Amino acid sequence: MRKVLIINSSARLEGSNSRALTKLFEETWAKNYPEDVYTYREVGSTPIPHITSEWITAYQTKPENRTGENQKPLELSNTLIRELKESDIYAIGVPMYNWSIPSGLRSYIDQVMRINETWKFRSGMPDGDYVGLLENKKLFILSSRGGNGYGEGELNAHMNFQTSYLKMIFTVMGVKDIEIISLNYESDKVYGEGNLFAQAQRDVHSQIQKLK
Repeated sequence: MRKVLIINSSARLEGSNSRALTKLFEETWAKNYPEDVYTYREVGSTPIPHITSEWITAYQTKPENRTGENQKPLELSNTLIRELKESDIYAIGVPMYNWSIPSGLRSYIDQVMRINETWKFRSGMPDGDYVGLLENKKLFILSSRGGNGYGEGELNAHMNFQTSYLKMIFTVMGVKDIEIISLNYESDKVYGEGNLFAQAQRDVHSQIQKLK
């Protein structure tokens, strides 16, 4: 039995394509691995708070020197990190907002990117040599985008601060096994005839249904 953490980051509840992807992922995964269990983290409709001055002060205080009072700003962060450590599989549903990720997901990342919790410097000093502390994890990035051409080597790859950013962040935290599945052409459904989006949707759904 493995633990699967599903993270949704879309601001939309209805009509969200990234939420549809995580739902299909869960249905597919449950059929293939019925013994696995699920945890859900909502960072879209219930945004994660931004870090504050008090948070940073607590973060920069050595654990043995933290008082009960300055532990409080880190309570949510501790919970989120515990979810990551206890889970084996991560599935993140993420729409592309302005070529990047939703602000709620960015706040989530700020909460979990903590030195000596999810990553560290190899030498113990800021030497630029990062060591991830989340070991033996698998990440599925399930993204949706208005346009297309954001894949590696494609026309708009230089504008992709969505999946490329998430891959970098989780790699720093130690996640080496990362699979990206992207649904493109969302804007075609709104401004075009919808044929490009419909085909992209069929292709992506087929990819998810084949996951192992």
